[in-house]
Amino acid sequence: METLDRQALLSLLKRPPLRRLLEVFNDGTEETRIVGGAVRNALLGRPVTEVDCATTMLPEAIVERAKDAGFKAVPTGIEHGTITVIVAGEPYEITTLREDVETDGRHAVVHFGRDFVLDARRRDFTINALSLGLDGRLHDYTDGVSDLAARRVRFIGDPHTRIREDYLRIMRFFRFHAEYAQADPDPEGLAAAGAERQGLDILSKERIRHELLKLLVARRAQDTIGVLAEHGFLPWLLGGAAEFGRFSRVAASDAANPVPVWRLAALAVMVEEDSDRLRERLRLSNDEHRKLVAYARLLSLVKTWALPLDAASIRRLAADHDVAALDTVLTATAGEPFPIVHPGGREALERYRTGAEPVPVFPLRGGDLVDGGIPKGPRIGELLAQARQAWLAEGCRTDEVYAKDLLRRVLEQA
Repeated sequence: METLDRQALLSLLKRPPLRRLLEVFNDGTEETRIVGGAVRNALLGRPVTEVDCATTMLPEAIVERAKDAGFKAVPTGIEHGTITVIVAGEPYEITTLREDVETDGRHAVVHFGRDFVLDARRRDFTINALSLGLDGRLHDYTDGVSDLAARRVRFIGDPHTRIREDYLRIMRFFRFHAEYAQADPDPEGLAAAGAERQGLDILSKERIRHELLKLLVARRAQDTIGVLAEHGFLPWLLGGAAEFGRFSRVAASDAANPVPVWRLAALAVMVEEDSDRLRERLRLSNDEHRKLVAYARLLSLVKTWALPLDAASIRRLAADHDVAALDTVLTATAGEPFPIVHPGGREALERYRTGAEPVPVFPLRGGDLVDGGIPKGPRIGELLAQARQAWLAEGCRTDEVYAKDLLRRVLEQA
């Protein structure tokens, strides 16, 4: 068991905009509390950047009282009882207390209530059901404080029931375990997740993607990925094989600033076809798919690179490819027989990655050729492509003398 940071929790109430909000929305008949992630993270001593509140007031009353106090009210989710109230430029989501009436595994039919206990018990995990009142009292109806102190993620009530209300809670169980737990997953929750896994099929791919990418950058992502693999979830999520060694190397390297798509690439992309499969399976964005493709192509290229990658080789690769993709590929394959990276190559890549040295940019444009007398048309693109290949082979120089000489050669060839 670990101690919790009670002072950090109470310090939330000292934030002037938030305290002003709570003072306005608490009186003799209505009560509003801080709930969920803000309470959980404050107790853990982690940064609190977003604060959500729950209230006994109905949405229309929230809007009216906010306007009377001079706050801006935005009905961001009024059909679900959520109003975003902006105080001194800071947004706070205030949601009317709710009770589930009917669920289908994806969505819940709820009606508004006034009971904080019932509202807490409809949530997913005990550590997410805590609430803090304006008076500084911490309310815990599900033993969430004990679970938080033990760094344990546990469903509220029967795990099967909680999962059947929304099958995405399977993914959230693993994601929250990766972010907040220390030991093995809760046995009852893990067993229920396995038994109910077929329910994941009814969820949208976008919802699965959202949770998986968050899981990949969580604090204990490596351990949790292993659990997902051991219990048969990972092949279903990825639709293919996984590369645990490469994922572990990237996760160890980028721990201070993890990027979900690069971790996904290291874990699940071995060839370019993997990028296309993941795009469809997870409904990846065009930019995410482009990055996976860049990773796959670079991986194929460097695995067959005959000579050690020295500074000149890295300069050429950086000029012709995404530097972040190159960095990820070389990190993921570190220690493998190929590629062989010369220390000077590592140093060069680090300079490009940090911006200490600008990535070389091809010095010619179509307008240069037009000014030199080449008519506009497809021939311009052909000549530029040929010139670019020469530029790459000749060291990617960017000085003016070289650019003029390269242009002269192109014009002579034309």
